[in-house]
Amino acid sequence: MPPLEAKRTLVKSPPELWAEVSDAGALARHLGEFGEIRITRTQPESVVEWEGDLASGCVRLEPSGWGTRVTLIAEPAQADEPEPEPEPAAEPEPAPPPRPGFWARLFRRPPEPVAIEPEPEPEPEPAAPRLDPDRAFATLTGVLDTLGAAHHRPFSRP
Repeated sequence: MPPLEAKRTLVKSPPELWAEVSDAGALARHLGEFGEIRITRTQPESVVEWEGDLASGCVRLEPSGWGTRVTLIAEPAQADEPEPEPEPAAEPEPAPPPRPGFWARLFRRPPEPVAIEPEPEPEPEPAAPRLDPDRAFATLTGVLDTLGAAHHRPFSRP
């Protein structure tokens, strides 16, 4: 699946947005849909690269006229292909047992019945969670909505 991208110009200063997206806790609150978020690399006041359980991506900030151009990119994590099980090594052919003598054949006992128990089928491994592209894009646009929202601060009196 190709990377998902959401862009918007927000009427906020780059330092104000940078404070929000460069904080690991704040970024994790915004991008929690992608699993546990870890910041992997930053370029001061312009780029934050992150990784999550279901995706990885970056946040880019660029000054733009009256605000800041914010670009969010999320690339779904590649599902690990299960490794094929190794084929068992070919076992050497067993040597034929020696043929019993005349008296052993004459007085042999019938073989005892052996109970054969079927092998239980292995339980299938749970499928790894997958990233729904529509939901992921909705998450990215929701982050832009949240970042662009005005935060009203009550007046403080001394």
